[in-house]
Amino acid sequence: MDPSLADLSQAFVAGSWIETARTFPVRSPATGTLLAEVADCSAKEARAAIEAAVQIFPAWQSATPYLRSDLLRKWREAILSHAEALARTMAQEMGKPLAEGRREILYAASFIDWYAEEAKRIYGETVPSQHPQKRIFVCYAPVGPVYGITPWNFPAAMVTRKVAPALAAGCPFVLKPAEESPLTALFLAKLWEESGGWPATFQVLPSSDPEALSAPFLDDPRIRKLTFTGSTPIGKRLYARSAATLKRVSLELGGGAPFLVFADADLGKATDGAITAKFRNGGQSCVAANAFYLQKEIAPAFLRLFAEKVASLRLGDPLEEATQVGPLVNAQGLAKVAELVADGRSRGAKTLLGGPIRGLFFPPTLLTEVPPDARILEEETFGPVAPLCLFESEEEALAAALRGRAGLAAYLWTLDLGRAFRFAEEIPYGIVGVNDALPSTAQAPFGGVRESGLGREGGKWGLAEYLEPQYLSLGLG
Repeated sequence: MDPSLADLSQAFVAGSWIETARTFPVRSPATGTLLAEVADCSAKEARAAIEAAVQIFPAWQSATPYLRSDLLRKWREAILSHAEALARTMAQEMGKPLAEGRREILYAASFIDWYAEEAKRIYGETVPSQHPQKRIFVCYAPVGPVYGITPWNFPAAMVTRKVAPALAAGCPFVLKPAEESPLTALFLAKLWEESGGWPATFQVLPSSDPEALSAPFLDDPRIRKLTFTGSTPIGKRLYARSAATLKRVSLELGGGAPFLVFADADLGKATDGAITAKFRNGGQSCVAANAFYLQKEIAPAFLRLFAEKVASLRLGDPLEEATQVGPLVNAQGLAKVAELVADGRSRGAKTLLGGPIRGLFFPPTLLTEVPPDARILEEETFGPVAPLCLFESEEEALAAALRGRAGLAAYLWTLDLGRAFRFAEEIPYGIVGVNDALPSTAQAPFGGVRESGLGREGGKWGLAEYLEPQYLSLGLG
């Protein structure tokens, strides 16, 4: 039976569901309705979670990979059996349309599926020695208890993408979910518990004061790894704070992806890809296309097709089946989008499509004639606004792709294989989608360079983030 939202109000600490001295409200961004009063964890609960994770670590790392794999598989099956309820929970707490929410649950489950298999493939190695009386062995050990902080925009997938490889490696995981979307994370924790997950191997501590909650984890040397997805400024502060205890750190930070369309591109596929890359989740994605650069000779045709498709997007209640774009998650996010649009217009950008803002619903918007000094080309918009610029030469396109300091994702639409390879090799981005607006998948490395972070999630690279190599040199006597 699916839990009600009220059933998802307690914190999950040391294998028990607990109430806290304070709570904080979680409201629907679509209606403003109060969904739940959720446990507001403090340093007290943080310290309890640390002790529980430290105590369970020796047993969990010693559990066979087959046992960990089996528990992960049961967790995946439980998630899929509650997929509809999870999708509705996301729609209510952060505004993701139901159809997108269902796809996210499949995406989230794919990480558990992948790492359930990878748990059984943490192989050791032998290395030839130059000494006949020695043998060299390398094995891999779990790094230790992990503290993770996830964002609100993918409340299920950002959890499983971090937690599944950690559990597969033998690391207990303590999660601080975003204040806007703790209910999905607590739902996932209930399913882990119901699947037979060991107590304290996965704990969830919601909090309205992430800095106070995080301090004990960041300062305790027994917490050996921090994994964070969020803004670049906060990531930098966490990185600096973790240095005192020399934690392993993974940071998936800001995006700002360029979307380049060359004259030889298939415009039908390119405009479909643009819709996906820009308007999925209302543009609230770290890999969302941030600025569109069109080769001059095909710009009119691209704009015509793109505008038709954008105009047909259905903005509305995320719980309605027909909705394609829901509300922005909060007033702060909406204000940032409105500010960037206003700045672009003040510098001469023209509105090709748009409409009035109602509540937290920002209508899909197209801006043309965007000048190069507009902030919207440099700053991550995180909203359903597509600024469109023109270029003439490959050199101009390359310069556009190199602007800014982010380096997470870039999109390139061309049928010229040589150009595709040239650009992929010349632009500093962790992910390059060539004629592909959805490159992320469980078995591939997800992450960025420059100010978009460090480390990778997904595939064997994601598992390696939770493992330390140990070298054994054996003298035979």
